[in-house]
Amino acid sequence: MNKGASLGRHLFKKSELTRAENTDKAVALNIQQKSIYPDMENKKKKSDTKSSAKKPVVRKEGSDSKETKAKPVKEEIKTSSQPISEKPSKKGKEAEKEKEAHLDHAEEEGHDHEHGGIFGKNTEMIFAFICGAALGIGFGISFIDGVPEWASLALYITAYFFGGFFTAKEAVETILKGGFEIDFLMLVAAIGAAILGSWAEGALLLFLFSLGHAMEHYAMGKARKSIAALTSLAPPTALVVRDGKESEVRIEDLQLGDVIIIKPNSKIPADGVVVKGEGSVNQAPITGESVPVDKSPVPDASKDYSAEKTIKPQFRVFAGTINGASVLEVKVIREAKDSTISRLIKMVNEAEKQKSPTQLFTDRFEKYFVPVVLVLVTALCFAFLVIDEPFSKSFYRAMSVLVAASPCALAISTPSAVLSGIARAARGGVLIKGGRPLEDLGELNAIAFDKTGTLTEGKPQLTNVIPLNDISEEELMGIAVAVEKLSDHPLAEAIVKGALEKMKKKSVPEAHNVKGITGRGVQAEVNGKKVFIGNKALFEKDGIPEDILKQVEELEKGGHTSMLVRVDNDFIGILSLMDVPREEAKHVLKELEELGIKKMIMLTGDNQQVAEAVAKQIGVTEAWGNLMPEDKVKAVQKLAKSEKMVAMVGDGVNDAPAMAKSTVGIAMGAAGSDVALETADIALMGDKLESLPFAIGLSRKARGIIKQNLWISLGVVGALIPLTILGIASIGPAVIAHEGSTLVVVFNALRLLAYDNGHNKKAPKKRKK
Repeated sequence: MNKGASLGRHLFKKSELTRAENTDKAVALNIQQKSIYPDMENKKKKSDTKSSAKKPVVRKEGSDSKETKAKPVKEEIKTSSQPISEKPSKKGKEAEKEKEAHLDHAEEEGHDHEHGGIFGKNTEMIFAFICGAALGIGFGISFIDGVPEWASLALYITAYFFGGFFTAKEAVETILKGGFEIDFLMLVAAIGAAILGSWAEGALLLFLFSLGHAMEHYAMGKARKSIAALTSLAPPTALVVRDGKESEVRIEDLQLGDVIIIKPNSKIPADGVVVKGEGSVNQAPITGESVPVDKSPVPDASKDYSAEKTIKPQFRVFAGTINGASVLEVKVIREAKDSTISRLIKMVNEAEKQKSPTQLFTDRFEKYFVPVVLVLVTALCFAFLVIDEPFSKSFYRAMSVLVAASPCALAISTPSAVLSGIARAARGGVLIKGGRPLEDLGELNAIAFDKTGTLTEGKPQLTNVIPLNDISEEELMGIAVAVEKLSDHPLAEAIVKGALEKMKKKSVPEAHNVKGITGRGVQAEVNGKKVFIGNKALFEKDGIPEDILKQVEELEKGGHTSMLVRVDNDFIGILSLMDVPREEAKHVLKELEELGIKKMIMLTGDNQQVAEAVAKQIGVTEAWGNLMPEDKVKAVQKLAKSEKMVAMVGDGVNDAPAMAKSTVGIAMGAAGSDVALETADIALMGDKLESLPFAIGLSRKARGIIKQNLWISLGVVGALIPLTILGIASIGPAVIAHEGSTLVVVFNALRLLAYDNGHNKKAPKKRKK
């Protein structure tokens, strides 16, 4: 991070973009275009001579055109347990090397601190050590009798050259662009010391300054590489089946509808749907899920899924995830540039450039502080006119104050923490879009949750089967399944699925003449008898026995949707369904309470009775029911007035308006939703509620570290300025404290990369569905 460019922007207003901003753009550009798509430029040139209307080939079964059915995987591939990454072809190796080369190039070009040179990326660090060695030897031999004075001087000049090389280089480059490099003032201070004959102190200043910068840049590069490492998640090539033949192609050459073969234990190269094979996939790199997810083929392999908004998790795979022990055939539904991992990388890089409230504060502070310091230093140069001392002493004091007051630690304190926090969150399957949501998340004391799909499973499940009039539970479920399996109502599907799971005997009678009764239920004939299944409204005309009605009302008070089953004129049972809470919901809400979240409100369109029943099971503080989407917006606004800082957690689609009105909008399951990725401030990539305490805990840790860094940086400057003005501290101690504080705040921020809230281990295990 270039502190001087930022300071120069405040002083001179000449540069439209600081070198730091250019750096971030270079990083984003290089990572996205070169690391993921190394031949994008070549493709663009070729496309100039081709038709712009070229469309991807979608292979469908039964096509008479060039579109052909994908050939089954060869037997030797099916039996192979060797991952593709262990036996790459020549083309694959070349692509991998090129990808690594481009990543290194992106890092070198993108980061102003990772200078090239005769020693490569470590040149700046090696130059600093040479400077230190020359200083040490020169200082040591100055005490040896008989050694000429010019020998020490030559070594000091050598130290000046190596210690000041990159500082001078950066300063000249920035000034030529119309900017201002505050580090140049450090060079001025060192030259001033040399003019006054204090060569050793000047060399010490440059040694510590160059060493400090090299270590600071190394540390910041570590945080950046944590983000850049996302680019290596997707393999460079894919094994594709075209015209019945298998071939290895670059991922950027994959087309929509291509069928690719995923070997066991290899990385998946593209977003797609499984069309053949079954097995588990490790989605942790993208969604943060700790348990592999089982995958199975889609019902219709010939269908075009690229335009589908919602694809069930068991069918969908993401680029960058890792296949298990089975061979899978996957149909590509996104091009490489539009894959989930590609968009994640792009958004993380954009998030890095968004300033947090604390960064904006430090920028405003520097805007006034730096000119004041420069005026003070100029005035101190003429102190000899006021007090009885030589000019050399006044100038030396001024240079000491200049070193002491330089706000390098302040400038880097917040960006280093924000960068580390965003990088750690991305590794944990949480996309935080900038410093503002990172800081705001840690200040929350209230969270509003959407109910359906967020706190609950999002689909009704059969919860109670109550037989009446001496009929067995098995017989009741058999009749219900016989009728409901012929209905297309969502509740019918839930009844059939739940009943079949409970039934010991899977055989069910035949149902005939099935008719839906809108808004009330369904009727049919089973074994020559009329069967009615529906809500209370279906039977109101004929009346419902009092004892049965009481049971139904009791279930509804508990949040259940109840359905009565009648055969001819006899009621034979009650079925109840419910959108059951997520197994982890209660545990997660308890964690949030421990983190200091005082209010947790559930917002739902369900009736208040259902809302309160679910709330009682999971432990939210309040439940607000009967809410339309616009009512949720008003509810969030009401919470914001009373609680100041409030988050809205939802699916990022129908909850988007409420998210926009909250302090922080948080979307769950964002890996499978374009809208969620775009609209939310924070996106939980996996459909995991457990990621929320992790994100809030990380944010609070980041806020704590930012505050620590501010106190350290401001405290050191506040102490050094009076000490150097009074002559108690000279240039040497000032630069040690100055560079020391800069390194302390950077390494303090890097602690976020190792953050682990430790709560996930306590979470209950999910049952297999």
